[in-house]
Amino acid sequence: MSAIITLTSDWGLLDHYVGAVKGTIIKRLPDARIVDITHLIPPFDLKKAAFIIRNTYHHFPEKTIHIIGINTEESESVPHIVVKYNGQYFIGADNGIFTMIFDELPEQIIELSIPQDTGFFTFSSRDRFVKTAIHLALGNDVEDLGIPRSELNTFINMKPQFNGNTLRARVIYVDNYENLFLNVTSKEFRDMGKGRSFSLFIKGKPENIGTVNTAYGEVPEGEIVFLFSTTGFIEIAVNKGNASSLLGLKPDDVVVIEFNA
Repeated sequence: MSAIITLTSDWGLLDHYVGAVKGTIIKRLPDARIVDITHLIPPFDLKKAAFIIRNTYHHFPEKTIHIIGINTEESESVPHIVVKYNGQYFIGADNGIFTMIFDELPEQIIELSIPQDTGFFTFSSRDRFVKTAIHLALGNDVEDLGIPRSELNTFINMKPQFNGNTLRARVIYVDNYENLFLNVTSKEFRDMGKGRSFSLFIKGKPENIGTVNTAYGEVPEGEIVFLFSTTGFIEIAVNKGNASSLLGLKPDDVVVIEFNA
């Protein structure tokens, strides 16, 4: 079966970047199956990219190769790496994005030592990441690509804060429908809540929410819905509405959940 190579980037669709990377892949591996996850990440937005990748990659088969073309400039503290996680490969800069994609330490981390294909250092996805992907697609050993490492750079602590019966969460993603996703997993919510009712506070104001819904339509149109989303995170939406605009929330804003004693 031909290799699957996915692309995630902040390049947009107007410029030459996507076409250049795809052309370089096809020139070297004509039967490669290239899948665009998205190229519409806001420039340098690692958190949004990580959320999309972590909710996409597990739908692909083992040995899929993921090229991550976001904030890829290399430095001594931010090397280029290839990571093996759950049988798949991820290629990018170790700028903190990997610790937001994975819940555990990967099976392998290799700091790339293979040279770039050009003397330019501004388009690593085309000049180095594609070279890495082709090496893996041809069945070669990942160890041949560089030096083993034991840890990843951490971007920021994306975990929610628990204090007594209070949970301080942050918005980590807003989707196209303006639904809000919090940095609280359904498991974390269940473990802390222990089946108790709760109150939701947005910008210090209590909202009339005390239970977890299972579908948007369980509340009247225009009302707030609190869900365990398919991403594994808590989701706040408005039935047939735009939660982000209506509630005045954007990424990194705080939402407070208080469980009844």
